[in-house]
Amino acid sequence: MPLLPAKRQGKQFVNPEPAKVGGLSLMLKMGPRFLFGAAARSPKHPLGPFHTDPRVYATSPKSGLRITWMGHSTSLVEIDGIRLLIDPVWDERAAPTQWVGPRRFFPAPLALQDLPAIDAVLISHDHYDHLGAGTILRLAKMPMLRNVRWITTLGVEKILHTLGVDPSRCTALNWTENVTVGSVTITALPARHFSGRSLFNRFETLWASFAIVGPKHRVYYGADSGEWDGFADIGKQFGPFHLTMLEIGASDPLWADIHMGPEGAVRSFRALGGRGLLMPIHWGLFDLALHRWTKPIESVFAVEDLMIWSPTPGIPSEVVSDEEIRSDWWR
Repeated sequence: MPLLPAKRQGKQFVNPEPAKVGGLSLMLKMGPRFLFGAAARSPKHPLGPFHTDPRVYATSPKSGLRITWMGHSTSLVEIDGIRLLIDPVWDERAAPTQWVGPRRFFPAPLALQDLPAIDAVLISHDHYDHLGAGTILRLAKMPMLRNVRWITTLGVEKILHTLGVDPSRCTALNWTENVTVGSVTITALPARHFSGRSLFNRFETLWASFAIVGPKHRVYYGADSGEWDGFADIGKQFGPFHLTMLEIGASDPLWADIHMGPEGAVRSFRALGGRGLLMPIHWGLFDLALHRWTKPIESVFAVEDLMIWSPTPGIPSEVVSDEEIRSDWWR
């Protein structure tokens, strides 16, 4: 399947393959499970505390690739001489307001004001668990980030502008378009998902995955996506990847078209080439689905012949070929 720019039908962007998102009928099916399965969807006891020592960033990663996973899909990626902050969410809740909605299981390991110098902020789409309004408002005002590059997808730049991001610092990409930061090229690629910060503006901004390619390392950030046939082409064109970041949580058979889940992540990793390390993301921080909160990582850890890179939240961790990390912080 060729990798092509996104197309619109009217005001709405179209998925690379048809996908059911769900509406009222999905809510009715979810109802009984939602009401009677709440206890297992969140930790019974407080997690952490997790803490990032900011002094680590005074020294460049020996491997050339170091990642600090902050939980869910938020990561600070140091790759071939640049620092990239991906889908930053320091907000207390992944929701339109901070008084109701999915609440964090643990505080952010690193305070925003303790972030090191950042070269670029990458935002994959406009959902609240990937674009935290309170976080963006604070980042946009920080003097140390005045010259940072903001990279996102078509339409999302308008949201960033309303949150204080300088339009001249913002680049919005269509699928297959790229931007260069230092020696690293970031290419927006198709994903099978959707967008919208309410029920009334779905699909009106674009969503994407990204190939992050430097002179020595290649990383694939899958963001949010259901399985689709284009993964093989992404692997052939942009791989092999040293690290592949794929979502495993917030999944269910009812919405498998837009969230691949742990089994789908394993299949997608192999479709992408199955080389390097698989980093599970999109789990462990918010209650966004109906499964036990530890089920996604348990499922992935149980797979044989799979190289997994899953660090403790907040710990800056070097990515070294063929060296797994299987932190059991969640147990």
